[in-house]
Amino acid sequence: MIYRDFQNIKLSGMGLGMMRLPVVKGNDAEIDEAAAAEMIDYAYKNGINYFDTAWGYHNGNSELVAGKYLSKYPRDSYYLATKFPGYDLSNMNKVEEIFEKQLEKCQTTYFDFYLFHNVYEGNVDGYLNPDYGIMKYLLKQKNNGRIRHLGFSAHGSVEVMKRFLDVYGEHMEFCQLQLNYMDWHFQGAKEKYELIQKANIPVWVMEPLRGGKLANVPEDMAAQLKKMREDENMPAWAFRFLQTLPGVTMVLSGMSNMEQLKENMATWKEDKPLTTEEFEKLVSFADEETRKGGLPCTACHYCTSHCPQSLPIPELIALYNEHKITGGGFLAPMAVASMPKEQHPSNCVGCRSCEQVCPQQIKISQAMSEFSSMIGM
Repeated sequence: MIYRDFQNIKLSGMGLGMMRLPVVKGNDAEIDEAAAAEMIDYAYKNGINYFDTAWGYHNGNSELVAGKYLSKYPRDSYYLATKFPGYDLSNMNKVEEIFEKQLEKCQTTYFDFYLFHNVYEGNVDGYLNPDYGIMKYLLKQKNNGRIRHLGFSAHGSVEVMKRFLDVYGEHMEFCQLQLNYMDWHFQGAKEKYELIQKANIPVWVMEPLRGGKLANVPEDMAAQLKKMREDENMPAWAFRFLQTLPGVTMVLSGMSNMEQLKENMATWKEDKPLTTEEFEKLVSFADEETRKGGLPCTACHYCTSHCPQSLPIPELIALYNEHKITGGGFLAPMAVASMPKEQHPSNCVGCRSCEQVCPQQIKISQAMSEFSSMIGM
């Protein structure tokens, strides 16, 4: 296992993300504890020393499983991370109550790493509101030794991340980003990564395989990658991409079975960063695949001046593309939910005025109707 230096400790290059543990009969709330325990044990005994859970994972049961099966090991032999669930605005005034409950669930007296969970457009105001006292309380726990390192994860825009860092940046020791070669351009991951690099904050990575999508790429893309590195499997390409980026300290992988765990751990036995040519080709292949499935919007904004509802059409099309290309997920619904209701795609009246001026001849009204149906907004 490769190890990375972080302050005065060494972290395994790959951490075990506990968001996609094996479950019983497809029920995300019912973790298959025997299978999960076997994976945790294998990971620990074979070099993984970083375990990442959260309040909401597996309907609240991930922290319980983490506590139950990690507590049998010496506490100073592994690093445990969890998060304050500010993605749910009703939690904003419950930081003390939730933190104490998390310690109990995880059967520990401290967390090595603690995060503001999912900073984005819909909760950044709450996180920054001093009336909730979230930062004040977490800094107190850090001073008391019950939090060793404080950071944040983000799914929001660069602008939102800048707002958060402008206020709390001096206290942030690490930042967890959705970072992979598919999202490098598609989700603006490059700009987010560069922002964190500029702030001299170590990068933690979530969704390195884009929920498993990058483990099963299209056949033509896989064939071209095999020509460059015959012995690499498809998941390894995603990890080698991240090994190429300076400042990436921790890569979390949420694995659902022992086969995935063993295969990914084998990749992390060595660093094999991409060459410049390999990096550029990999990103270009990803860009080509995302273009195939999405609408060819160039964000020229001609449409917005002709929309009687004043809808942010380019932004909605970008979210439509994200949802359609990746087969669903929470990002697009979360982003739309953070918008004023009058900007939701369901407010399109189908007048097609926007379509008359669209240089790409996109059937915008049809896309808005489809998007509204997909996300229920």
